[in-house]
Amino acid sequence: MTKGNINVSVENIFPLIKKFLYSDHEIFLRELISNATDATLKLKHLTSIGEIKTDYGQPKIEVKINKEAKTLTIIDQGIGMTGEEVEKYINQVAFSGAEEFLEKYKDSAKDSGIIGHFGLGFYSAFMVAEKVEIITKSYKDEPAVRWICDGSPEFTLEETTDKTDRGTEIVLHIAEDSTEFLEESKIRELLTKYNKFMPVPIKFGTKTETLPLAEDAAEDAVAESTEVDNIINNPTPAWTKTPSELSDADYKEFYHELYPMQFEEPLFNIHLNVDYPFNLTGILYFPKLTNGLNIEKDKIQLYQNQVYVTDEVKGIVPDFLMLLRGVIDSPDIPLNVSRSYLQADGAVKKISSYITKKVADKMVSLFNENREDYEKKWNDIKIVIEYGMISEDKFFDKSDKFAL
Repeated sequence: MTKGNINVSVENIFPLIKKFLYSDHEIFLRELISNATDATLKLKHLTSIGEIKTDYGQPKIEVKINKEAKTLTIIDQGIGMTGEEVEKYINQVAFSGAEEFLEKYKDSAKDSGIIGHFGLGFYSAFMVAEKVEIITKSYKDEPAVRWICDGSPEFTLEETTDKTDRGTEIVLHIAEDSTEFLEESKIRELLTKYNKFMPVPIKFGTKTETLPLAEDAAEDAVAESTEVDNIINNPTPAWTKTPSELSDADYKEFYHELYPMQFEEPLFNIHLNVDYPFNLTGILYFPKLTNGLNIEKDKIQLYQNQVYVTDEVKGIVPDFLMLLRGVIDSPDIPLNVSRSYLQADGAVKKISSYITKKVADKMVSLFNENREDYEKKWNDIKIVIEYGMISEDKFFDKSDKFAL
């Protein structure tokens, strides 16, 4: 068993984390699930290039609440860690395992979706927990280890026989001032907000499903029901697919998945997909705007590798398009360490002007493909188009091809 001090330059980093790093305590769950996703995607990547001789299978992430024990546990079936790796990545705050991984595999890992620059994410756990345990077993043939820390710089690390399967369990002993995070409704709300489209299935409890009856079943036959994992996310949302894989119905279905309370159908959608000079994917929708009552801003959601970041997209999305709805996902968007706000830089301006151009091109093609349909919808969209013509020169330059 090892005891030691976490290598931090400040006497105690945890109060600082609690106070300054993250303004919003609830995002600890987003960070821990992002780490679990990273660990799973690393496993996928290393099995795909033959570095790990194991079957990737169908790993999932599980979130469990135990009210009596006052614990919240996040379990993954990813790559796991050895004692040495825990020592290095967890105890030396300055190191980020993801960063080193990306460096080592940088050419082949580009598309593996690893979040990389959030090495501090794990420590957000101490915003809500008085004690944190990590029980982890690496894919390498080494014993499992348990790391325990109570939010002081002291930790213990020892081998354990409690865990025999590969992966990591993070057990948060929730602090007295954070017991809301032991409520099922609160955790479900957070998982739906931040992790709804994460690329690895996330299990939160179970649900009852009714099995279909056989075609030749008797009239009075009663359908059987079964308990199945309650998977709360959709790991392959529409924007991760190519336009050729999606029908009109798929786009509409995704719109209602994003906005369950929205009963009107969107008028048009624009599928964004660019890989140079930056990576960006997404789908924007024109909602119906005629009655003037439902003009709402901040309905576009920003994601980074399928992790929800914010719905304040000012700066990335030009002003006139703030009335649209939809999703933008880009690994290249510069965020501060807690991902809570954008850091102004040139890339953001480029993204904004790309989106303007893309919308203008789409308008031209909609106008040319079916002018009659376009004219029918004109009153519903003209407020956006005319605002764009006044505010964006590049949009104005193309507008003679689609403004009525």
